[in-house]
Amino acid sequence: MHVRIRRRRWLIVALTIAVLTVAAAVSIATRIPITSNAMRTRVVAALEDRLDADVELADLRLRIYPRLHATGEGLIIRFHHRQDLPPLVKIARLSIDADLVGLWRHRVARVGLDGLEINIPPGDERDADPDAPPAVGTAGDPRTQPDGGDAQADDEAQSYASGFIIEEVDAPEAQLTILRSDPDKEPRVWYLHRLKLRDVGLSGAMPFDTFLTNAVPPGQIAATGRFGPWRRRAPGATPLEGAFTFENADLSVFKGISGVLHAKGTFGGRLDRISVDGQTETPDFMVNLSHHPVPLTTTYHAIVDGTNGNTTLEPVEARVLNTTITAAGGVYEVEGVKGRVVRLDVGIEDGRLEDVLRMAVPTDKPTMLGGLQLHTSMTIPPGPQDVVDKLQLDGRFAIERGRFTDPGVQQKINELSQRARGRSSENVAQAGRVESDFAGQFRLQKGRLALRTLTFDVPGAVVSLDGAYHLERGTLAFTGDLYMDARISQTVKGWKSWLLKMADPIFRHDGKTVVPLKISGSRNDPKFGLDVKRVFRR
Repeated sequence: MHVRIRRRRWLIVALTIAVLTVAAAVSIATRIPITSNAMRTRVVAALEDRLDADVELADLRLRIYPRLHATGEGLIIRFHHRQDLPPLVKIARLSIDADLVGLWRHRVARVGLDGLEINIPPGDERDADPDAPPAVGTAGDPRTQPDGGDAQADDEAQSYASGFIIEEVDAPEAQLTILRSDPDKEPRVWYLHRLKLRDVGLSGAMPFDTFLTNAVPPGQIAATGRFGPWRRRAPGATPLEGAFTFENADLSVFKGISGVLHAKGTFGGRLDRISVDGQTETPDFMVNLSHHPVPLTTTYHAIVDGTNGNTTLEPVEARVLNTTITAAGGVYEVEGVKGRVVRLDVGIEDGRLEDVLRMAVPTDKPTMLGGLQLHTSMTIPPGPQDVVDKLQLDGRFAIERGRFTDPGVQQKINELSQRARGRSSENVAQAGRVESDFAGQFRLQKGRLALRTLTFDVPGAVVSLDGAYHLERGTLAFTGDLYMDARISQTVKGWKSWLLKMADPIFRHDGKTVVPLKISGSRNDPKFGLDVKRVFRR
């Protein structure tokens, strides 16, 4: 019995000494930072294995007490043997905080990243289409990888690392760069003032929250959503989704227009092919030529290629005052030229002419009122010129029940209608305001609007014109024909009527009076006249 008691005492003493020794060793070790090249080497090897990449880590230090805290410097991750590309990830300084209970549960509390730079390489055609079959001989070709190829390797890596989750990643003042397919093109760069991710791991989607400044047009973007799982062999194919707001975007960086845009919407897809649905409001949108700010709202669906910035719009619906404009097309790069070209097909089905003129004409009030239908192709090539100077249009239009706002001009239209019906003796004022219909084809280039087969209808008369109008100068230069129901002699009364009876046969053709005419002057003071040279050519 005494022997057993003595054995128990010695066992208790031995255990107590061991526990105290371990506690003392841990206490000393955890209060002193540990620098271990061996530990750094093992971390680098583990990252290279999990990420299938080349990894560099300049320094790594570890402190265990009062909780696990690691710091590192100079972390660089790049694709295998791709020194020609910037690193996929570059981090100036990183810190890791965890506790023993969290590590037991395979969770890290927080990772801080200072000086984070992410560079997304351009994808190839196969990356752009997730449903496309892999090319023969590529890394993803199952004929060259009997074990299942990239997809299986990704699954194995993600499964291997899925046990650990980082509860929060905080990366202030980070930089995201999407490299271009054309190496001669400048990459697209975003500066993220705030970037936070939660529940970060390789096997699942990671919630994120970011705030950044957009470059062109300048403005602030806030976005929240989910990012991942990470595609290690094709980062551009990494999925993402979320919502965004875009505030105080200054449109005056685009020469020729101005206004402050506000936008909100949702996005989803892949990092290199993002689908965006949104709405914008620009309460003070202005084409500088007119000096008239108008409220502009849009609703759009767009596909953005993150590797080159090309944006496909399908479609956009814009509203200016009481007019709805629909457009489809896109914004694309131009080979060998700095900037982008805008190509759209634009339509107005039931608009108001005065709304469109409000944006294009600098007069205090629009020159005409009326219903508007319009269909045109629109091209805005890159370049430093004003939008109005480089805007190109080619289409057709129709104006219904048009009325001129200038009393003098409208008076001439009223008189034309009265005389064309042989009612020149009637009081024009009592006859009321005549409404006009217009239709024709047009082409706008370098600020010059060319009109072809322009027809202008009023009761009793039809005018057919061809010519041009200069937007900035407001000058008119048209020639055409006036077709009237009445004979020339019926447009006046008294002795003038008798005198003009001799001219009736000259102008009468196929039951209509045809008068060659020309229009010159300006939009505020048009000059209508007889084109004498063409009278005797018929």
